[in-house]
Amino acid sequence: MLTPLLLLWPLSLGLTWYVAQGIADRPYDRALEFNLRALTQFVTLEDGRAAFALTPQARDLLRADGTDWVFYQVLDHDGRLVSGEAHFPPPPADAPRRVGVVQLRDDRIRDEDVRVAYTWLAHSPQPQRWVLMQVAETRGKRSKLATEIIKGVMVPQFIILPLAVLLVWLALAHGIRPLSELEQRIRARRPDDLSPIDDEHVPQEVAPLVASINDLLRRLRGSLAQQKRFLADAAHQLKTPLAGLRLQAEMAQKLLPAQAGEDVERSLRQLASSSARAAHTVNQLLALARAEMTGQSLPREPVDLAAVAREVVEDLVPLALDKGIDLGFEAQPDPWPTGLPPVRLRGHPTLLAELVRNLADNALRYTPAHGVVTVRVLTDPFSGVQVLQVEDSGPGIAPDERERVLAPFYRSLGTQVEGSGLGLAIVLEIVQQHGATLSLEDAQPQAAPPHGRGLRVSVRFQGEVGPKLTPPWAGTH
Repeated sequence: MLTPLLLLWPLSLGLTWYVAQGIADRPYDRALEFNLRALTQFVTLEDGRAAFALTPQARDLLRADGTDWVFYQVLDHDGRLVSGEAHFPPPPADAPRRVGVVQLRDDRIRDEDVRVAYTWLAHSPQPQRWVLMQVAETRGKRSKLATEIIKGVMVPQFIILPLAVLLVWLALAHGIRPLSELEQRIRARRPDDLSPIDDEHVPQEVAPLVASINDLLRRLRGSLAQQKRFLADAAHQLKTPLAGLRLQAEMAQKLLPAQAGEDVERSLRQLASSSARAAHTVNQLLALARAEMTGQSLPREPVDLAAVAREVVEDLVPLALDKGIDLGFEAQPDPWPTGLPPVRLRGHPTLLAELVRNLADNALRYTPAHGVVTVRVLTDPFSGVQVLQVEDSGPGIAPDERERVLAPFYRSLGTQVEGSGLGLAIVLEIVQQHGATLSLEDAQPQAAPPHGRGLRVSVRFQGEVGPKLTPPWAGTH
């Protein structure tokens, strides 16, 4: 609101100046009119001709003011000068000649702005033979009075305007404070928080808007919950028949007579492989639905990330042996160094295990035979930071694809590995729910073709530690 106030201020001053001029003119116009009527008493008719004889008192009246000049003029009916200023400007030609009525106008005499009072006197017995009497005064006193009025108005405005701006600022800040608090509450929300906005402390003017947003959030929450339930239900319903189909195919392979032919055996193997891929996809969909539905609703607890990762690696050892891959696990002793409290990550154990399993499973799938996959847990016992790293010797991911591979169902082109494209999407969801950060980089940036650069996926967690500790090397050089 500063802009309109600053624009209105000069306009207000201009209007005040205009009004002040009118106010300053009124008393001096009345005095000028009084002087004119007093001087008309000295106009006489001698031998049919107009005459003007000033008394000493009348001359003192014309010289009474030391600020302004006073001019007068008397013209007879023929326009001859009877007395006064010879270069007095005449009245406007279109001005009506009203006998005995004083009229006012602005004019100039001797390059001075003057205020003129004039009237017509009927001193001749013949009609239309009138005498013109004019008195003029310079505008010194009027300008001085107008300036004093402007000063009297401007000085308070110099105080009132900043005070008004301050009051408006404080009033707007106080009125908008609930909106700012509402904005902060909305910005602080998690992306999966669709609970209604508290409308108890919002301004009345925006209460309908908040109510509409709450209604939208309710409908959106219902729609998302319905989609997630459908995904979870569909995954659950598909798991059982797919597992049965795979079991029947494997049993048929075992019971198949040798003479049945290689084509039938190959078809059964493809059937078992396809059912295994479908079951894996369903499991991934179920894990994604579970990760998305968990959010902040499930309780968190201190988790030993190294122990969780070790259990997952042990479960995946058969898969690594089947593919001929060297699967390893690395972590520091707990606690390390000796005497420090153990570092624990506050999170959900099931989701964290799903995160490690998806990263390790991806690494095993994309790493060729005789490759190396390493699951590593790095811990800083002083800051409480824990980093989970899964590193492989596979083909890696091109830098321009590293953002896209985190989207559901996206798979890098040119890979012959079977998968659903959901693993990294599940990882990203769990990482976000735990307030961690995810990064993808080359495991061996200097590797030259045909060797793959590999991929190192790092997840950085902020763990919990005991009392704040000082590193043993702090204070040394």
